[in-house]
This record gives sequence, C-alpha cells and structure tokens, in this order.
Amino acid sequence: MSAPPQTPGEPITDRGQLVAYLEAGCKPPADWRIGTEHEKFAYRWRDLRPLAYDGEPGIRGLLEEMQRFGWTPLMEGETLIGLTMKGCNITLEPGGQFELSGAPLETVHQACREVNTHLNQVRECSEPMGAGMIGMGFQPKWPLSEIPRMPKARYGIMRAWMQKKGKLGLDMMHRTCTIQVNLDYADEADMVRKFRVGLALQPVATALFANSPFTEGAPNGYLSYRSHTWTDTDPDRCGILPFVFEEGMGFERYVDHVLDVPMYFVYRDGEYIDASGQSFRDFLEGRLPALPGEVPTTSDWADHLTTLFPEVRLKRFLEMRGADGGPWDSICGLPALWVGLLYDQTALDAAWDLVKDWSLEEHQTLRDSVPRQGLDTPFRGGSVRQVAQRVLAIAESGLRGRNRLDSWKRDESHFLGQLQEVAAGGPCPAQGLLEAFHEEWDGNIDKLYADIAY
Repeated sequence: MSAPPQTPGEPITDRGQLVAYLEAGCKPPADWRIGTEHEKFAYRWRDLRPLAYDGEPGIRGLLEEMQRFGWTPLMEGETLIGLTMKGCNITLEPGGQFELSGAPLETVHQACREVNTHLNQVRECSEPMGAGMIGMGFQPKWPLSEIPRMPKARYGIMRAWMQKKGKLGLDMMHRTCTIQVNLDYADEADMVRKFRVGLALQPVATALFANSPFTEGAPNGYLSYRSHTWTDTDPDRCGILPFVFEEGMGFERYVDHVLDVPMYFVYRDGEYIDASGQSFRDFLEGRLPALPGEVPTTSDWADHLTTLFPEVRLKRFLEMRGADGGPWDSICGLPALWVGLLYDQTALDAAWDLVKDWSLEEHQTLRDSVPRQGLDTPFRGGSVRQVAQRVLAIAESGLRGRNRLDSWKRDESHFLGQLQEVAAGGPCPAQGLLEAFHEEWDGNIDKLYADIAY
C-alpha cells in the first residue's frame, strides 16, 4: 500500500489530464526498470501470534530497529507507518504484513540482491526481538479475529467499504501476502500488448507460485487461497478486465474504467477524508460530496489508481499481481518470469501468439479454476502445466536474449530454475506444504513455522 503523498500535485479539471498522467509513464527500452515487491507475515516466536503494532516484539519496534541500516521513517501524523531509502519503501500493511517495495532496478540480478539484503536486515533485527517471518500467500494459523490491525487511517475507510462489497475483502486485507513485479512500457501499443499478455498468463504465475493451502490450521481445499480471496472482495475493483482484450484498448479506455470505480478516500492536510462510494467523475466537476467545490489533484488520481485490484494494474507502469508470497529462495523467480516474457520483443511476440486466441470464457475459467487446481487445471485438451512449460521456455529465451550477466557471467535465466522444476512435474510450494502437513507434521500447523521461517 502506498505511503501518504508528499506533495498534492497539479489540479485536474478534465479527463485529458488523466490520460496524460498515464502516458507520462512511457519510456524508451533503455530506461525500463524492474521493481519487485514482496510481503511477509511477521510473528512472535513464543506463541506464533502475528505481531501487533505495539508490544514486545511489535511492528513499530521492528520499524524503529530497521532504521539503523539507514532507513528514514515515514510518518502519518505522529505514527510511524513505514520506512524509505534510495527508492525503496517498507510499508505497513493492514494486518501487519511486512512489505518491501523495491527500487526501480536494471536487472533481475540487482533485484535479487535487493531482496537478499532486505531479508538479511529483517532477520538481523527481528531475531533479537524474538520475532520471525514466513513467506506464504495466506495466514496459515490465525483467524481474522486474531489478526492485529495497523493504525493507518486509509485502512479504516477501506475496511468499512470492503464489508459492503464482498465476503472475503477483510481476509484479503489482513490475511494475504503476495509477490509482485512492476515493469515499464515504451508506448501505448507496447502497454496494451504487455497488459494483455500479463492478464492472460497471471493464472500460470498463480499456479507456479501457489502457496496458501491452509486456513486456521487446516487444509482449505485450495493451492492458492490468496488468489481465491480476490474473487469475493469487490467486483468493481477486481476481475479479468474483459475490455483489455477488446479493440480500442488504450490509455483512454483504462481511464474510463478507473473513473467508473467508486472512490475510497481523499488525502488532505495530513488526513484521509472518507469518500467511499463516491465518483471521481463528480470530483472532476467539483461535485464530490466529501469535498464540495474542490477538484482533484494528480496525487488524488495516483491514489485512486492504487485502489483498483485487478491481476494486472496500470499506473505509470504495469504491476503483475498474481503470485502468492513464498520462500526466500523463490522470490527472485517472479521478476525473472515477467522480465523474460515482457522485456524482450521476440519473447513478448511469442507470448502474445500463445494467448491471442484465448476466449474470454477461457480466461475466466482459468481465473476461477487455478486457485484450487493449480497446474493440473484442464486447458485445451491438456493442462495449465503444459502452458507453463511453454511460458517458461519463452521467458528463458527472453532472458537469454537480454544477456544481462552477473559477476559469474550468468544471465538472468538461472532464476527460473525452481519454476522449471515445478512445471516439469515437481510439486508447487503448496503441494510440498500439504505433504509435510500430513506426513512430517502429523497435522500440527505449528511445525510449519519452524520449517519455513526466513
């Protein structure tokens, strides 16, 4: 989740400015960057409970301790809500999930070093406090009633609205963790091609990274329950976005979609003003009930863009949002997958050729079925596993084509190794955990923490 804006931005009075805001994200390929985000569940060793904001240990104490590495505090009034340093942010998520929003970097090698540095810092600070971290897509042990709530004003507004829109919105906010990667586009046509490929193939990423098979200490019948929560969160903000695959898709079409999504809030003078359910179109005309007579700023538009939750989200870059949180050594696989598919033109063309004739019904079936069945989801006479193998071959080719080498002269394709093992027939992370639950842990979910802690 975003930190409060530091400047209000320019006033917006017409739709064209909203389109121009997105167009300003266009960059030449030489300037394309990779931003990796990942969330973890923080817990205290003595009883495995999630960390509250206050307490010993607590989220606030962990944020304070992290500052010894040079992180600068982000404040909401007198409340410490995050940290920032050199283009990175550590953010405070609704249920205390601990997120790194990485800096825009040139290579997957750099992104992976950033991940490793961050997790080493987190471990160095949390262990003396008696706290740990696990990477999963859904909180495996504790019910929603036991999840602490973080003191961030926008979350109070969101919680109230979520309860009006779906049955699993509060679970999504408080009990899920994800990995995502943010990528650039050259122009409108490039954005559209990447958006379409990204949306079509998110179920493949979900299947490969599926890692949320437990709810409240027992198997829940899903491989990615995190992905399932989005299907009953808020129909206005989620879904497969059929219009993205239609003729006429572009910045203007996406702006029209965003304008039709009800607002959550407006940030003014250090406070979040509840505008839930109100219209950004009315805001443009100075008729927003929450702020009568005022027009929005570019910061308001940027905030509103972050309150949509499709599997691919357009801002001044594209966010790939389909993967569960996972083990330390798997995080770097997600940027490798999407960079390989989207940052090499030959690979992007091959990925588009793979998905361009998929129907909307097929997109929806994959979205609905993969959270439960994963790579074994039937598709076109085969399964998603066969699709994943083709996708990974394309991604590997794209990464080899980029030829970005590390100090050992390795290109970025080696980060796909674990994913290739899964696609070749190995268990996805969730299946490995389920096997351990039934055989090694004797049905005791507490043993998970010892086995998979960072």
